[in-house]
Amino acid sequence: MAHNRNWRVLALEGSVPTAEGLTHALQDVGFEVKKCAGSRGEEVFKVWRPHIAVVDLRLDGVDGMDLIRRFKRLEPQSEVIALTESDDEMQSAEAIRRGAFDCVEKPVDPRLLVEKLNRALKQKSLAEENEQLKAKLLDRYRLENVIGRSARMVELFDLVESVAASEANILIQGENGTGKELIANGIHYHSKRTNGPFIKINCAAIPKDLIESELFGYKKGAFTGAMTDREGLLEAAEGGSLLLDEVGEMPPYLQTKLLRVLQEREYRPLGSDRTVRVDFRLLCATNADLDSALRDGKIREDLYFRINTIVLRVPPLRERSEDIPLLCDFFLDRFRRRYQRNVRTLAPAVYHLLIRNRWAGNVRELENVIERAVLVAQGTEIRSAPSRPGRATS
Repeated sequence: MAHNRNWRVLALEGSVPTAEGLTHALQDVGFEVKKCAGSRGEEVFKVWRPHIAVVDLRLDGVDGMDLIRRFKRLEPQSEVIALTESDDEMQSAEAIRRGAFDCVEKPVDPRLLVEKLNRALKQKSLAEENEQLKAKLLDRYRLENVIGRSARMVELFDLVESVAASEANILIQGENGTGKELIANGIHYHSKRTNGPFIKINCAAIPKDLIESELFGYKKGAFTGAMTDREGLLEAAEGGSLLLDEVGEMPPYLQTKLLRVLQEREYRPLGSDRTVRVDFRLLCATNADLDSALRDGKIREDLYFRINTIVLRVPPLRERSEDIPLLCDFFLDRFRRRYQRNVRTLAPAVYHLLIRNRWAGNVRELENVIERAVLVAQGTEIRSAPSRPGRATS
């Protein structure tokens, strides 16, 4: 197998004559070998990024066990073969616990070392193939990092793909944490306006007396504090898309102005006599029941029917629990790479626990749980998942 790829092997051997012999033996069967002193091991590992490292646990001035741990944190996909003393079984067990694939007793039999290297690299190849298959699976069931293979999510993805290329106004409804903004991203980047700007404004996060100036812009001196002319977000969205998040929080008087813009495609910035013509696609998102808001007079009827040409409802996580294992694998891979942890999987009991949870915070809450679990995990498997503070698992 070694002849089929240029496998890189980093050899850290305490005995120089032995290191020379092992280097020649590995090179003879096709490995690309670089040997160095233990004190330079981490430095060379970072630069050269070997597929596998052979580490003598008795290195001058360096803790071989600690080196294994650091190698696995730097590159979890790299494998390590530890060279151990022939009469020290505890040393072998500790090396494997630190992340070594296997151990070879000294004095080293080159044929045995090559055999174990090939086993480790075969496992590495299988792991890479599994990662590729997992990536293909995720690509099949995802849209701009919104992941799901449940019937409801597949139906949502199909609807997004069918309406993204249109110019229709779209209303995205869903609870907090379900991924409404990610759905909006998917619509924009699959539309004909993908090369244009994508401007977002959260109507609930901006004081009501400032939303108007943010949207429409203003001329210098239009009000106290207007020291310079400022372009509004409507103008900034020219040729692209505008997302109004939590649109139900927009003040009624501003709803009237927005409706006029949608009808006439022009407006005047505050304090200006200049007419600005605009061309943007409107996307709105809300976690509120706009039908109730309509009945209560919190949203104008004419605006309501203008913005909901197409309604996309993003289901809460509790209604698509079959997606939880897929989401867990996605977040596990993300945080394993981000924090350089050697966590590969979740124990079956953890999956069961997570599926039973009600997830009031939806996907965002699940993401936070997996991130904490990766940070505190010991070993390659997460055996317990911390629940969200103050929230019991049902």
